[in-house]
Amino acid sequence: MAGHNKWSKIRHRKAVVDKRRSKVWSKVSRAMIVAAKHGGPDPAFNLALRYQLDEARYANMPRDLVERAIKKGAGGGLQENYETIRYEGYGPGGAAIIIDALTDNRTRTINEIRLAFTDHDSAIGNSGCVAYMFQSRGQILVDGKGVAEETLMETAIGAGAVDVEPPDSADDEPAWIVLTDVAGFNTVKDAIEKAGLKINLAELTMIPETSVAVSGESAKTLVELIDALEDLDDVQKVYTNADIGV
Repeated sequence: MAGHNKWSKIRHRKAVVDKRRSKVWSKVSRAMIVAAKHGGPDPAFNLALRYQLDEARYANMPRDLVERAIKKGAGGGLQENYETIRYEGYGPGGAAIIIDALTDNRTRTINEIRLAFTDHDSAIGNSGCVAYMFQSRGQILVDGKGVAEETLMETAIGAGAVDVEPPDSADDEPAWIVLTDVAGFNTVKDAIEKAGLKINLAELTMIPETSVAVSGESAKTLVELIDALEDLDDVQKVYTNADIGV
C-alpha cells in the first residue's frame, strides 16, 4: 500500500522488548479496565474489550493481570474518570505525529506531551492538523516463515482485507502485513487464525497515506521523541508518517 512506512514495524518490535514490557502491560491494563467499566466483562458483547484482549495476547500479558483488570473495571474498582484524547503535532524532519492518550487529568497529560515535543525540537499542533494524512485501519502481521503466499492471499482477501504486503527481505523477523478496514478487522483476523497461520500482532492503527523520509540527526531525534512519548503513562499509542532512514 502506498504510504505504508517502516516505522510501524520498528514500533511493533520495540513495544514488546523486555525492558518495556511492564510499561506495555500497564497501558493495556488501564485500557482494559476502562473498556470493562463502560461495556461489561464479556468480550462477546464488548468490542472495545475484545480489542484490548488481543493487545494483551500479542504482548504476552499474564492471564492473572488480564483477569484482574477486567474484574476491576466490571466491579466498579476504577474510581478515576478516564477519557480518550487525541493530540497531533510535527516532529523533526517535518514528520506528522498522532498521539492517542487515556487520561484522568487533561492538564497533566498535555503538559507532559508538550514538554516532550519541546525537548526534541518539535511542536504540538491544533486538532486535525495532521490527522487528514492518515487512515484508520486494522493491521495484522502474519509470521512470514513458511507461509504460502497463495494461501494467505486467498484467506485474507477472501475475508475482506483491503491489501496484503509481502515481507521485507531485509527484515530479521519477516512478516506479511495485512490491512483491513476497521469494520472488517476481526473477520479477517479470525479467518487467518482459522487457516492455521501465525499472527505476530493484530491491532487497530493509523496508516499514513504518504510518507516523509527522515534521516540523519532528524531521524535520531524523532526516534527519541517517540520513545519519550511512549514512556508517558497517559499515552497509549503514537503514530507517524516518517520513513526513518539511517
